[in-house]
Amino acid sequence: MAHSLSAKKRIRQALKRQARNRWRMRTLRVSLKTFEEKMLHASYDEAQAAYRDACKILDRTASKGVLHKNTAARKKSRLNKRLKHKHQSAKA
Repeated sequence: MAHSLSAKKRIRQALKRQARNRWRMRTLRVSLKTFEEKMLHASYDEAQAAYRDACKILDRTASKGVLHKNTAARKKSRLNKRLKHKHQSAKA
């Protein structure tokens, strides 16, 4: 148990930060699931809109330090690859 005032404050701040980071990750996972749904059941334009939303949230999450920037870049790249594949199969 923390005894000093500064240690108690650090605990309070850590709990707030932890809750905020949990919310950010939950928001990110929801956006990625939405993208997956649009990829499976919607048109290319809807999937593209979901991709843009997911990228926006990935970038924001990485800029806050919740996710590493390279992890966000890798996820965006893989999502874009899947989106392009859907577009190619929609054309054919």
